[in-house]
Amino acid sequence: MLKKAEIELKKQNPELKAVFSFLMDAANLDNHEAMYAIGTWYLHGKYVKRDSTLAVEYFLKSVKGNNSNAYYDLAICLEKGVGTKKNKRKAFECYLNAALFGDKQSLYEVGRCYYHGIGISKNKEVGAIWLKRAKADGIVA
Repeated sequence: MLKKAEIELKKQNPELKAVFSFLMDAANLDNHEAMYAIGTWYLHGKYVKRDSTLAVEYFLKSVKGNNSNAYYDLAICLEKGVGTKKNKRKAFECYLNAALFGDKQSLYEVGRCYYHGIGISKNKEVGAIWLKRAKADGIVA
């Protein structure tokens, strides 16, 4: 089903209703990528009415499959209190998981959290290590 959604999205004038239906079918089959995609649609109000609480619910489902993008977006929601209660400790944990599963922007975010003590005890030395690694990957902010 996810493949069908991807094929439809590549069309010049994709039918978003069909894409959303394919994504929902895939999500109902425990496809974590589809769950993440649906979460982003709700977060940004693409095709569906913006609903950040529902977006967070889909991100939470998606991270069960270790989806680095879902961890990253969930971290932002937790840090800012979008669609959920602010929780900087959980936000840090999500940034860390996102980084460990390959999200390069999260390397910077983990460094920022350590450096400034956001959701974790302040440790400028450890923060600098993460920030240096992020910079080596071309991420500076």
